[in-house]
Amino acid sequence: MTEQAALLLRKQLKELNKHPVQGFSAGPIDDDDIYHWEVVIMGPQDTMFEGGLFKAMLTFPRDYPLNPPKMRFITDMWHPNVAVTGEVCISILHAPGEDKYGYERPEERWLPIHTVETILISVISMLADPNADSPANVEAANAGDN
Repeated sequence: MTEQAALLLRKQLKELNKHPVQGFSAGPIDDDDIYHWEVVIMGPQDTMFEGGLFKAMLTFPRDYPLNPPKMRFITDMWHPNVAVTGEVCISILHAPGEDKYGYERPEERWLPIHTVETILISVISMLADPNADSPANVEAANAGDN
């Protein structure tokens, strides 16, 4: 599966380079390691993040796209769905299948049809519209209630 994952990631990188998406840039940190990407997200308009540039890391598993990558902001983020460690907590980055807590439906979780582009568009959407009902940072979620 490792070789298929690498081929798919190279294909997605080629597509992003050919057709850049407004709002982010992404690519491997090192040309010799397709599984570790650096991401820069531009803060979404009309949010407290507007005008900012936010660095993050995407780490892909060797069985991608069967399982989701992990995403962690390097830039400090104060957001209900970003843990203090920078880890992004968003449904599409949760392992596929049933949620043992019954909060997420299987179709909200990781599906192999997701790409780097759909992941990052979802994260940008999350920045603009946090889910305070399922916080990774409870303090940030509660700050929005004040």
